[in-house]
Amino acid sequence: VQLQASGGGLVQPGGSLRLSCAASGFSTSSYVMAWFRQVPGKEREFVAALRSNNIGYYKDSVKGRFTISRDNAKNTAYLQMHDLKPEDTAVYYCASNHYVILSELRSSRGYAYWGQGTLVTVSS
Repeated sequence: VQLQASGGGLVQPGGSLRLSCAASGFSTSSYVMAWFRQVPGKEREFVAALRSNNIGYYKDSVKGRFTISRDNAKNTAYLQMHDLKPEDTAVYYCASNHYVILSELRSSRGYAYWGQGTLVTVSS
């Protein structure tokens, strides 16, 4: 199982980015796909998750701005980010597991597989 995250970069406040998480070794259609982010000196935090039934879960501060989705034909998950703010600056990681209990959906403990991270910088 491998996850390859990409799509990070420098964007101005109010701008948009789409992150991609290409999966290999398993089918994204039957796995929980998630995004976390981390800034230096802080713990990794939950951003969004998408269960196999396509129900999405979001960190409160990104609701209405971020959308998690997947393309099963491409075996890839995405995080579309709009109206980006400086506080969204972080390294973003994709994560996955075949099954995640609801109580751990927003916790890094729930995920067995991780991508390498992609840096998102929101700055003018």
